[in-house]
Amino acid sequence: MINDEAICCCLHDSPIGPLLLGARSGKLTFLYFPKDGKAREIEPGWSLDPDGFKMARRQLDGYFAGTLEVFSLPYQLEGTVFQRAVWAALVQIPFGSVRSYGDIAKAIGQPGAARAVGLANNANPLPIIVPCHRVIGSDGSLVGFGGGLDLKMRLLQHEGIDPGQIRTPGQMTFGF
Repeated sequence: MINDEAICCCLHDSPIGPLLLGARSGKLTFLYFPKDGKAREIEPGWSLDPDGFKMARRQLDGYFAGTLEVFSLPYQLEGTVFQRAVWAALVQIPFGSVRSYGDIAKAIGQPGAARAVGLANNANPLPIIVPCHRVIGSDGSLVGFGGGLDLKMRLLQHEGIDPGQIRTPGQMTFGF
């Protein structure tokens, strides 16, 4: 069920471009990446608070500066029971680590649900804060990310992941 309370939002400049942050009742509910270098437009009916979201801004700045590894701000995730279980598992992935979709499926007690985990990742309304970028394919490949695979790789590199450990789309490996 979608909450129909008023949405307050702000734009936040970041190293990856302008982020649009949104909240209901003082809890962060979404973070939208820029598209083609531009911030997502504010929807009619949303109120803009250019000076708000101080805690979220401070923590995002800390993340991008490399001084914050775990977010501790109030947020509200709206989704199905399954999606919320996946998102809860994502916040358990440590900074600088990756897990596969299958690993997340097992962690939530649904070992055959790797594809459904991918769909829940795609629906994650708070990327970076709920770190869906830390999930990779079971073969170690870089797959699926709402901000694009280049951004996913940049975030993983920022967290100290060696890009040589991640297979990129189209990269073939042969073993004997």
